[in-house]
Amino acid sequence: MTGSENLAVAVRDHADGAILDIHVQPKASRTEWVGLHGEALKYRISAPPAEGAANDALCAYVAKQFGVAASSVKLLRGHTARRKQVQLRGLSAQCALQILQPS
Repeated sequence: MTGSENLAVAVRDHADGAILDIHVQPKASRTEWVGLHGEALKYRISAPPAEGAANDALCAYVAKQFGVAASSVKLLRGHTARRKQVQLRGLSAQCALQILQPS
């Protein structure tokens, strides 16, 4: 798996919380976080990319993964692209990186 120094390229602090750079693979066999894709966190999302279904599924999965309310997850950029920026309000980049670390 990847070390925290590698994951740090995709997670940074923002005034309201952490920003995640994410690469999404929609219509996957299951929804999961799989590691890094370049300088972005790669998520496989089982929902199709139609009518925002994959975006909604991504935000729901990220909220569950990081233990925050769904209302704390906001898609900032990439509504129609595979590359996205997601904000986690109320969670620092350091906390996000700790959650992403393998046990």
